[in-house]
Order: sequence, then C-alpha cells, then structure tokens
Amino acid sequence: MPVAIIDGQPLHYVDQGTGPVVLLGQSYLWDRDMWEPQISALSKYYRVIVPELWGHGESGQMPEQNASLDDLARQALLLLNHLAIDKINLVGLSVGGMWGARLALKVPGRINSLVLMDTYLGAEPDATREYYFSLLKTIEDMGYFPENLLDIVAPIFFRPGIDRESALYKNFRHSLTRFSTERLRDSIVPLGRHTFGRSDILNQLPHLNAGTTLVMCGEEDQPRPPAEAKEMAELIGCPLVLIPDAGHICSRENPEFVNGALLTFLASHN
Repeated sequence: MPVAIIDGQPLHYVDQGTGPVVLLGQSYLWDRDMWEPQISALSKYYRVIVPELWGHGESGQMPEQNASLDDLARQALLLLNHLAIDKINLVGLSVGGMWGARLALKVPGRINSLVLMDTYLGAEPDATREYYFSLLKTIEDMGYFPENLLDIVAPIFFRPGIDRESALYKNFRHSLTRFSTERLRDSIVPLGRHTFGRSDILNQLPHLNAGTTLVMCGEEDQPRPPAEAKEMAELIGCPLVLIPDAGHICSRENPEFVNGALLTFLASHN
C-alpha cells in the first residue's frame, strides 16, 4: 500500500483504477476491507482512494494534535494535496461521513459529489454517548477486547438477523482481537472519543450542495437508524436511498445494491 506522511504519521491508503477520483471514508473499527466490493466495482471506471483511519489497518498512530473530527477532514485534504488531486467524489460511511461532510463544508470547491452513508452529523444522543464512552473506558483499562465486549460490539455493525457463523461476522469479530494494546490506547480509544463526543453540525447541512449530495442508510442500521438519515436528507434537500437487508456496514451486507446505487449516482455527476 502507498503511504503519505501526514502530521508526522504514516497514513496508508489504497489507490486503484483511473478516471475521476472517488475517495472512500471508512467506518470506525474497520480497515480497507470494509470497502472491498466497492473498490473492485468502482475502480473499473474511477480512481479509487481509500485512506485507512489512524490506528486501523496499516496506518500509524493518531497524531498527537488530533483534537476532533475536524482534524480528520483537514488530514484528508492534506492527502489530496499530497496526491495533487483537485476534485473528488467523496463517499463516507459512519465516521467517514462525519469527517467527509466537514471536508465538504470546508472546501466545497474540491467536492464534485458527496455520498453520506450510515452516518449522522448531529451530536451523539446523550445516552448512547455515555454508553459508548463506558465501553471505550473498559477497552482502555484492559488493553484488549474481552470476550463479553466482543459480543456487545461486533453485532452493532450488522443487521439484527445476520448469521453469526458467517465469515463476514466472524472475521470482523476476530479482527477486533488483533488490535495491540498500544494501538487501542493511542489511537482507537481517543478516536472513538472524538467520534462519539463530536459536535452538532446539523445547522450547517443546508450549506451542502443538494444537487450533488446523496444520503444512504441500511434499513436495519442500529447505531445510525434511517430516521437520522431522513432528517439529514431533508435538511440538505437531497435524495435518500434506503438499503434493504443491511445494517451499519451496508457496503458488506448488501454490496450489490450499494454498488449499483453508487455507480448510478456517480455516473450522473461526472
């Protein structure tokens, strides 16, 4: 994987295909494999860039100066400048959409189109924020994901009816055990606190370009339910697409539907 030094740390990224650029922003606790079906489908027509979050995949430790999701947006812009890329189509899922929308608001002239998937630009509701913070404290204190926490965290990312013996579920659950204590404490936990302690920017959504924005959400997404997606689409004034048979990581649970929707949307904006 190619690497760029951003804020003093190595940021690894996928760079595959040629054509207009599509930047894919991933979910917390997932690496580039979250986008594997989309990389394969989109790179036939586009240049696909997938930066791995700090502490995830092959990327290095989260830089010490990171204080909020605004820093992730700023660092994505540094990557684009490093690659001499002027305009992108940005597709962000979960935290990828949270920093992706911030980037689109910061430099609208660099964004050709924007897809916000299974994400929310409001603040985390108080009850869930405190719940997630308690889980992060447990991970920080223990330095690993204990079995009982794996049974809590892994299902959050999938539709309730997923086969827990499936390779998709089992591989993700196992991937959580591979984070080192150092990565958890230096990157994963603080990034989680930035994500779940994020500021509310719903009042800025009307500033996004409604004509070049799409909101998508898994019909069975538990942490980011369709009601949130509907609220954002209405604030932006853009279309909303609900993805059947999919929870939070719709890119892996219903990749055929997601690929079709993305290719249709991108074709009409490039």
